[in-house]
Amino acid sequence: MTNINIPSSIRSLISKGLKIEKIFRKLTEKSSGSDIRRAMVDFEHVILKAPIINPPKIVCLGLNYKDHAEESGSPIPREPIIFMKPRTAIIGPEEHIIKPDFVQQLDYEIELAIIIGKRGRGIPISEARNYIFGYTIFNDVSARDIQFKDGQWTRGKSFDTFAPIGPYITTIEQINDPNNLHMVTKVNGEIRQNSSTKLMIFNVYEIVHHISRVMTLEPCDIIATGTPSGVAAFMKPEPKFLKNGDVIEMEIENIGMLRNMVVER
Repeated sequence: MTNINIPSSIRSLISKGLKIEKIFRKLTEKSSGSDIRRAMVDFEHVILKAPIINPPKIVCLGLNYKDHAEESGSPIPREPIIFMKPRTAIIGPEEHIIKPDFVQQLDYEIELAIIIGKRGRGIPISEARNYIFGYTIFNDVSARDIQFKDGQWTRGKSFDTFAPIGPYITTIEQINDPNNLHMVTKVNGEIRQNSSTKLMIFNVYEIVHHISRVMTLEPCDIIATGTPSGVAAFMKPEPKFLKNGDVIEMEIENIGMLRNMVVER
């Protein structure tokens, strides 16, 4: 097979500004059919990990869907509300969400996550797309009892394993309109969230613009864009918090399905 220098990680690839499609096109053009077959791996034998495990930062939006703000009894934000999550919270598909035995109110939040493709600050809305590499699914797992007790979000959302992402990164070339993607959350097969990114208060490009006015965005930064209504804490007639053995499946159009099980320890 032709010797082509391929970055060893997605972070390296994104940081160098390389296009995945161009790399694989060059590989296939300069390789024989037998070379390609030998290089391929049966997907059934692959264990998917989180597509990014060491982002420079994870920036999250709160209350970015009107229906979620309303179900929580919160005012509709007039500008994006942002908070941070540690990268040590990241896990990938099929990995376990660990529920500490002292957490009683564990919750899920399906979110479209933006993967930043290049460094930028003060990015105009009209240019925001040029700074995005792609998109993935983000589950903003939350310990509501701790969150509500603290009166702010950091501790209740920062436990290890509280940021499942994946299963893939879909590049911007493969998604025509990130602001119109269907999204569904199921818990043990029951639909809990059924919405669309078109209902976001601040769209993808506005989010990139607003955050970049506050902090420099870097390649592989993850921006979680908020969740719609249907979280466990505000279900009627009573909350349906996650418990040991529950399986959460999250799907976003053109990205795939992110599945994780809750395990109490």
